[in-house]
Amino acid sequence: MFRCIPDRRPQTRTLRWFAAAAVVVVCAVPGIAQAQPSRPMSVPAPGKAASEQIPILREIGIDQKLNNQIPLDLEFNDETGAGVKLRQFFGQRPVVLALVYYGCPMLCTQVLNGLAGSLQGVSYTAGDEYEVVVVSFDPGETPAMAADRKQQFMRRYVRDPKATSIHFLTGREASVKALTSAVGFRYAWDTATTQFAHPAAMTVLTADGRVSRYLYGVEFAPRDVKLALVEASEGRIGSLVEQAMLFCYHYDPERGRYGFVIMNIVRAAGALTVLLIGGWIVLSLRRERRQTTPVTQTATTGTR
Repeated sequence: MFRCIPDRRPQTRTLRWFAAAAVVVVCAVPGIAQAQPSRPMSVPAPGKAASEQIPILREIGIDQKLNNQIPLDLEFNDETGAGVKLRQFFGQRPVVLALVYYGCPMLCTQVLNGLAGSLQGVSYTAGDEYEVVVVSFDPGETPAMAADRKQQFMRRYVRDPKATSIHFLTGREASVKALTSAVGFRYAWDTATTQFAHPAAMTVLTADGRVSRYLYGVEFAPRDVKLALVEASEGRIGSLVEQAMLFCYHYDPERGRYGFVIMNIVRAAGALTVLLIGGWIVLSLRRERRQTTPVTQTATTGTR
C-alpha cells in the first residue's frame, strides 16, 4: 500500500523567504542607526561672552578729579522750590555730596540709605561738623520729589541733625552737567530700561568747594567717612587722636577706602627705637660722669 504524503516544499520555501527578509531588515537597521549621527547637526549661533562689557557701562564711572574746584555759582532749587546757589552750603564746613536721581527704583535708594546709616555711625553731626548736599542729575525731577526723599533720609539719620544743613536739590541740565563734570561723575540714559545708568559713590568736598575724597559703593564704613571729613576739614575738626589716625591709615584712590599703612608704623617704630636707644646712651653717659666725679675729687683731695 502506498500512503499519500503531502508535498510540504512550498511551505518550506516560504519560511526560507521570510527568514531571509528578516535577516535583511535586522542588518539594515543598525546601518541606518549608525548613519544618523553622521548627518550635519544645526548648531545655534554663539551668544555674547560672559566677560563682554555692556556698551552703556563704558559711558559711566568716576573720573577722579582730586583737588578740583567745583563751580560754586551754579544755581539749583532746594526741596522747598526756592532758588539756591551751591556757594550757600560752603565756606565753614566740609560737604558730603551725593549725586543720585530721586526716581531711581533701586541703586540710588541704596546709596541714600547707606549714606544715612554711615553718617549715623560717625560721631560728628550734620550742621556742626559738616553739611550734606544731595543733587539729582535728572533735570526733569521736581522739588516735591526732593522733599519726599529728604523726609525718607531724615527718618534714617536720627542723630538730631539740623534740617537746614541737609539739602536735597534739583536743577536744570546745564547746572547738573557742570557739577557732575567738575567731580568726574559720568552717567547715561539707558533706553532699553528707561532708567539712568550711573555709578554708586559719594564725594567729600572741602569747605571752599574742592574735591577731597571719593568713597565708592552703597555702604560706606563710618571710619572712612570720619577720616575723609577730618582730611577735608584741614584740621578744623577731629581730635588729636583722629588726626593722628591719618598717619596710620592711607587713602587708596582706586578702592575709595582708607587702608592701614604698615610702613608708616614700621617707620614710627624705628624712630621710637632710635630715640629710646639714644636716650639710654645719654642717661648712661651722665650716670658714668656722676660716678667718676666723686672718685676724681677724692683722689685729688688725698694727694694734697
